[in-house]
Amino acid sequence: MKKYRFLSVFLLAVMMCSLLVPASAAQEDLNLFCTHAVLLDANHGEVLYDMKANERAYPASTTKVMTALLVMEAIQTGRLTSGTVITVNETAIQDIPGSYVVSGFKGGEEITVEELLYCLLLPSSCDASNILAEAVDGTVEDFVAHMNRRAGELGCEGTHFTNTYGRHNEEHYSTAYDLALIMRAALEHDLFRTIIKTASHTVPATNMAKERYFFNTNGLISNLYLEGYVYDKCIGGKTGNTDEAGRCLVAAAEDGDELLISVVLGSGPMEVPGEAKLKQGQLRESRRLLEYGFSNFHRVTITRGEEPVEKVKVTMSRQADEVNVKPQGSITRTLPKTMDMDDIETRITLFSKEVEAPVEEGQVMGTMTLSYEGEVYGTLDLVAVTSVERSELLHKKQQFFEFFQSTGVKLILAAVFLTAAVILLRLLVFRKRRRPRAGAGSRVQGRGSYRGNKR
Repeated sequence: MKKYRFLSVFLLAVMMCSLLVPASAAQEDLNLFCTHAVLLDANHGEVLYDMKANERAYPASTTKVMTALLVMEAIQTGRLTSGTVITVNETAIQDIPGSYVVSGFKGGEEITVEELLYCLLLPSSCDASNILAEAVDGTVEDFVAHMNRRAGELGCEGTHFTNTYGRHNEEHYSTAYDLALIMRAALEHDLFRTIIKTASHTVPATNMAKERYFFNTNGLISNLYLEGYVYDKCIGGKTGNTDEAGRCLVAAAEDGDELLISVVLGSGPMEVPGEAKLKQGQLRESRRLLEYGFSNFHRVTITRGEEPVEKVKVTMSRQADEVNVKPQGSITRTLPKTMDMDDIETRITLFSKEVEAPVEEGQVMGTMTLSYEGEVYGTLDLVAVTSVERSELLHKKQQFFEFFQSTGVKLILAAVFLTAAVILLRLLVFRKRRRPRAGAGSRVQGRGSYRGNKR
């Protein structure tokens, strides 16, 4: 990689400034010698330590974890195999700065995908990165677009790549958290795990080159590059180093069923009390971070037991006028061993303060949210403890009243009453008009007799 420029003064200043800024209880005792860091519970995706983990930083050669991931996925889908022989194109090995690590591949050289991956991940060969990129997507440009697209799919919100191997560019950046997500996805592939755990590897001779011998630049795995850092729980990682990025390391470690991923960015040589030689901050701090995770966190099942926590009023029943509700299930989280479970806060939310019978035992009536210092750990359903039967008499009575209280029925009844009133009124008016006047019959008869006499 590029010739290293001394970063200790700058990093010491960053560390001193961090002491002046309030930190959470989980972070304040670490004071890591770096600019950005994160510790991730890889099995469950939970962040255990955060130091500017979502702020942009330069990833240097930790970029190659994404390159390796896309190659692994191409193998998984059958587009390539680990034994696929790649013929090196001149376009893949051009324009790589002389200060960046290469394996010396030549145009026309033939080598398998697996051997290229060893070159990519152990010595951090930039030419191997571009050769693999062309094998997957045809061109480096298309592969870089693929990298950005896949980063988005993984939930990396602060990442943008411009090349396959980590060459410095203002628009080539990531975050400690995003790199942990990429590493987490890569660890799902057995071949990736096998390679990053390898201390050294011999690449067989090709049609244009003799054997190549490489050792792992990750000092947590191998003493061949830097002595005194090997960590028995580490299962591998990827280093990175440019003047702008500082020294970086993405690492993973296992202890039983626990799998942790640490990311340390922007570190460098550091003074350690009692040590004559400067220590490699990216290695020392990565190990400290991983040991801290295994020592101080454990997997905890959070539950609120079977006791009722609230009551809901019940109508339409002669059996009971309320029902108790209790939390159902449990929430499992990775939490500090020192945390008192009684300090976890609960918030109860009922769907309604009153329900109609029938109520079935186990019926969900609301939720209980568990949190600590503003961080939500999860939500449990609140369910009815017992069943409550409906009273059919009360139900029919309610139906009767509801029937006549409905707007439609009210309109119909109003129309009926109005029609009846109109009919009654018309009948009364009609009868009044047909009633005969007094003496009317005699006058008619008289006129008839008169007309008869005249004739």
